[in-house]
Amino acid sequence: MRKEKGTQLQFHPANASRWADIEELFGERGACGGCWCMFWRVPRKQYEADKGARNKRAFQKIVKSGRKPGIIAYMNEEPIGWCAVAPREDYTGLATSRLLKAIDDKPVWTISCLFVKKPYRRQGISAMLLEAATKFARSQGAKIVEGYPVETSMEQMPDPFLWHGTTSAFKSAGFTEVLRRSPARPIMRLTLG
Repeated sequence: MRKEKGTQLQFHPANASRWADIEELFGERGACGGCWCMFWRVPRKQYEADKGARNKRAFQKIVKSGRKPGIIAYMNEEPIGWCAVAPREDYTGLATSRLLKAIDDKPVWTISCLFVKKPYRRQGISAMLLEAATKFARSQGAKIVEGYPVETSMEQMPDPFLWHGTTSAFKSAGFTEVLRRSPARPIMRLTLG
């Protein structure tokens, strides 16, 4: 990772006191197309209807409720990255996904989204966010963390649409593939010791 002298990368769970940082990081577009990290949290029809301001209000309600739905990366106190992590049952949209439906009945925590500000992409921050999210999930009692990256060697996408993360970032963070229902969409897991 490219680091300038004096820079410091830190990771903190999202909470009510950090809501302004989430707003700054996600910007007016809500990270990607008005998502506000609600894509997997609600049924698809509701997500589409709520894009933008309503998704933002829904996500703000989650953050301000006391739940910690993800990890924020900071470079010298500037919010530069996001990794959503929560118990799989928090993501109701996953239950109806043909490709990403549950593979067994083990309780897992899910990493559903990664977002890094444009100037900080391609510097290994996604893998560090995955490691921080895994550490946080472990502290909350998680035994397995699961993610659904895009295999970029098979499917080329613009950076903003790689919000699931990339297979290489998950591998760098210690995840291994456990199932692949689509050539470009592996399901990867990390079992926590």
